[in-house]
Amino acid sequence: MTGKGSKERSNKLKWVIAVFLFGSILLFSMVPIRENNTAFHSHEEWSNFLKNTSLTPPKDSIHLFPTAKQCSGCHGYDSQMNAMVDWQGNDINVYDDWSTTMMANSAKDPFWRAKVSHEVLINPNHKLDLETKCTSCHAPQGHFTALLRGSEHYTIEDMENDSIGLDGVSCGACHMKSADNLEHLFSGEANYDTSGVIFGPYQTPFAAPMNSFVGFNPVFSEHINSSGICASCHTLFTESVDLEGEFTGESFVEQATYHEWINSDFDDDGSTPQSCQSCHMPRLEDNIVISANYLFLQPRSPYALHDLIGSNIPMIKLIRDNKEELNIEAADEHFEETISKTLALLQQKSLDIELTLGEMKEDSVSFDLKLTNKAGHKFPSGYPSRRVFVEFVVTMEFGDTLFSSGVLDEDYRLPGHDDNFEPHHNMISDENQVQIYEYILEDVNGDVTTILEQAYQGIKDNRLPPKGFTTDHSVYDTTQIYGRALNDANFNHQDNQEGSGSDLLSYRIPLKGYQGLIDVSAKVYYQALPPRWLTSMFEVQSAEIDTFKRMLESADMSPTLVALDTINNLLVESLSSPDYPVSKVSIYPNPSSDGLFYIQTDQEIQSIRVFDRLGRSVQSLEGSNDKIDLSSKKGLYFIEITLSEGTTKRKIVYQ
Repeated sequence: MTGKGSKERSNKLKWVIAVFLFGSILLFSMVPIRENNTAFHSHEEWSNFLKNTSLTPPKDSIHLFPTAKQCSGCHGYDSQMNAMVDWQGNDINVYDDWSTTMMANSAKDPFWRAKVSHEVLINPNHKLDLETKCTSCHAPQGHFTALLRGSEHYTIEDMENDSIGLDGVSCGACHMKSADNLEHLFSGEANYDTSGVIFGPYQTPFAAPMNSFVGFNPVFSEHINSSGICASCHTLFTESVDLEGEFTGESFVEQATYHEWINSDFDDDGSTPQSCQSCHMPRLEDNIVISANYLFLQPRSPYALHDLIGSNIPMIKLIRDNKEELNIEAADEHFEETISKTLALLQQKSLDIELTLGEMKEDSVSFDLKLTNKAGHKFPSGYPSRRVFVEFVVTMEFGDTLFSSGVLDEDYRLPGHDDNFEPHHNMISDENQVQIYEYILEDVNGDVTTILEQAYQGIKDNRLPPKGFTTDHSVYDTTQIYGRALNDANFNHQDNQEGSGSDLLSYRIPLKGYQGLIDVSAKVYYQALPPRWLTSMFEVQSAEIDTFKRMLESADMSPTLVALDTINNLLVESLSSPDYPVSKVSIYPNPSSDGLFYIQTDQEIQSIRVFDRLGRSVQSLEGSNDKIDLSSKKGLYFIEITLSEGTTKRKIVYQ
């Protein structure tokens, strides 16, 4: 019996030792590791972690949301390059990718601050309500915390003294949204779960670090991948006021990106469902370790890049160039990465264009330009200042411009089109016309306005609808087409079917008697902040407006080229007389059978230049000459004859 009892005690001792060793290994595997082998968190934090054997969160009841800085401890850059690294070895950590986005800097965005100030100056009695509404989306965590604690308002001044407010659209703004009524809350309204949870896309999350160091509990929930996460701020209805600041009783749809997505093939019930996140937070199928400092963690897949890319490249550049003044710590390299990814989204996933030759008729030639929206919402979408325009230029073989439409001046204005809005066109035949896809607002008096609170209804909305968009959809009342586009048979229609997401625009170019080669270029530009949207704001003064105006003076506000198509070396032949200087000139024989051509004119010939069909110079003669020898090669040629009273251009053929 003694031997048996001794053996049992020995086995129990071995079991206790094994459990102790296993527990020690598990415990120390949780110790965050850095390159210098020191704890990532402070000694006090680690002591608290050891004391907290039940791993229940020591949550600070003062803070309902974590700051992004708190989350960066595990979801920021991993010096060991173990976590948040793709299969090619690229760092893709959450914090750095987020930190240079418009979402991260939404509370510090100098244009937004200036525009809020502008609206308040117009209607100062509405200051508290205006600022509270604006902060609901630009500083949602601070806004929600204040209102939950009983405040009626959350102002810009409140935000400036609130670190969680200045965090912009931070981690908790999305990851703490409740699934309750998720897709039916708009205009900054949102349900947040205040029980200390952080919703994520992965099952069985490793909860210990987040419980201990941030005070929140990670919980799996499918709704974090839903487009409904974006609904509350990307559908905004405002209460309209007249020019005296009195409410009209009407509401106005300032932006409805989420509803545009619902009215498309990309919606969950559409033919090709894609969530907002699929474009703006693209997924990697790589196996990614999602938390730094814990070497035992298993990788997860798929992994959502927190690029949160949109389209506003000029504003990202302006924020980068003024980041010290705006108290933004993000590195320039991360700004450059965000700019690069934004450009890629605009040029690869936004728009397709196709330029084709129409017909040549008498003294004109026509072209058809088809633009097809590839986005899951209108293009452009969101804040109503944003517009897309077409630059269409036709040049002659010698480089002179034959026709131009939509060419910006040095102030990034479309001359003649920024003072009064340009209507939608289905055909352009005059240089004073330009196709601009935009949302134009008018006030209660029917005048165009950029004062958002005074916006009463849309007078023009020809922004390209997404594929599948229809005028009989249940949300069409918030996504309406306004103006001439509504009656354009080629707008959002193909083969008499609605929902193409495209527009077919025709150009008829007068040749003015020109005969020769032409190059045709169609370029589509995205402009986030046209000058029209600054004019009325700069007529008043505030600290925020003056700050933005100063920053703007040195900013690169050039529009972004989204797409282009060209037709080069197209031969056109007018049947009418040219309207540029032409003297009495005859060239014979034409065609020529031996390559010799003779020129007869009543003026002195100063020079002759000869070009082949591709516009390449093949001969140049200075002084008085009346014969051209092209006997070396048969073909079509163009000659430019400079005379004492002008220059004429002709086509000749050696056959």
